[in-house]
This record gives sequence, C-alpha cells and structure tokens, in this order.
Amino acid sequence: MQTLIIVSHPTLADSNAQRFLWESLPAEGVTWHHLESVYPDGQIDREAEQQQLLQYDRIIFQFPFYWYSSPALLKQWQDVVLTEGLAYGTDGGRLSGKEFGLVLALGVNEREYQAGGREGFTISELTRPYQAMAKKCGMVYLQTLVVSKFDYLNDSKRKELLITYQQYLTKDNDASLKTSENWFRIQLQSLGKAGLSEENQQLVEHLLAVLDDNREQLDDLAWTLAQMEGNQLG
Repeated sequence: MQTLIIVSHPTLADSNAQRFLWESLPAEGVTWHHLESVYPDGQIDREAEQQQLLQYDRIIFQFPFYWYSSPALLKQWQDVVLTEGLAYGTDGGRLSGKEFGLVLALGVNEREYQAGGREGFTISELTRPYQAMAKKCGMVYLQTLVVSKFDYLNDSKRKELLITYQQYLTKDNDASLKTSENWFRIQLQSLGKAGLSEENQQLVEHLLAVLDDNREQLDDLAWTLAQMEGNQLG
C-alpha cells in the first residue's frame, strides 16, 4: 500500500505535534506532502497534484483543526485539484476506490467535542464536508485519527500515538485482530533486516515466535468454538 499525506499547516516548524508525526513516519510506503512548503506563493500546480493522487492507494489530509475546518491552503487545494474528470463525472472519478482519511490536531481534549462538551458537536458532525467529498469521489472513508493536546502527552502516550499513527498510514482497513497481528509481524520482520545488535535481533525473533504461538492458540480456539456451535445446531 502507498499512502500520501497531504499536510497543511502555515507554521509547521512551530508545531511539536506535526514534528512528532513527521519523525514517526514509516521508512517505506508513505509520502509527506506539505502544501505550504511546496506552494509558498499559493499557486497550486493542478496537473502535478492530480498526477500524484493517482499514484497512491490511501490519501490522508493532515492539519490543525482551525475553526472546525482546515487551513486556507488545503481548501484552495481542494478547489483547484478535485476537478470534474478526476474526482467525479459522468464516467465516474479516477479516485474511486481509494481510501481517504483525516488526521486532526486539536488544542483541546477530544471529549470536549460532543453534546454537552465545550465545543458542543462531535468530530464526525464537524467533518461532514470531508465525508461528502470522499463520497462524491467514490473513496472509502476511514475513521478520523485525532491528536488532542499533544504537548500534554507523557512518553507512554506518545509511544501509543506513534504506533497508532503508523497503523493509520499503513495497516489494511480492517479492525480484525488477525490484520493487526499481520501488521506487527511485518514491522518486526522489517526491524530484523535493519542491522540490529545480536541482542535486539534475538528479541525480534522472540516477539515473532510469540505472535505465531498466539495465532496458533487463537486458531485452535476458533476451531473448538466452531465445533461446539456445530454440535449445538445438530
């Protein structure tokens, strides 16, 4: 899978959250595309952007949630790039079937985005325009990844965010345990090829063995349950 992250942030260098996310990028399969760096004059190259979109399977908009929307350049990008014939049209759009998701940075706790909270509306309600855009383009809409109050996260929570972010970018869109196991196996196998010390290499091999052992136990359990259900029906 190839993922394109379209980042919009007017003051990226001042954002600890965005710097952390950039440093958390997987080594392969992901492209970071910061609009304000590529187009400091605001003159978006429609053809180049359209051709780039066609090369990727998953497209992510990543931005700080300014006044319940994106920074201005991302909205301009949508107006310029998502034209008839590419995004939609009588013959269907060329983005159809691709996956689309949002990574939003919030300055307040996510729980404030609900009825009774300080913001009063859910993230899902406030991002309806992006859901509608994906629908019009025939894209598969992913659950939004929210990064709230990053500067207040402790080391443990930041490590969780790193894994969650990498999964959001690269893991198959499937919530099953088996899909998560396969993702972790691929990450461990990649680590095993990265010139680790002998001690760390042994740790990777141990973790892979644990994954395999757990999978065998779960498969055995699933088979037993299926047998019991079959006997009950009989």
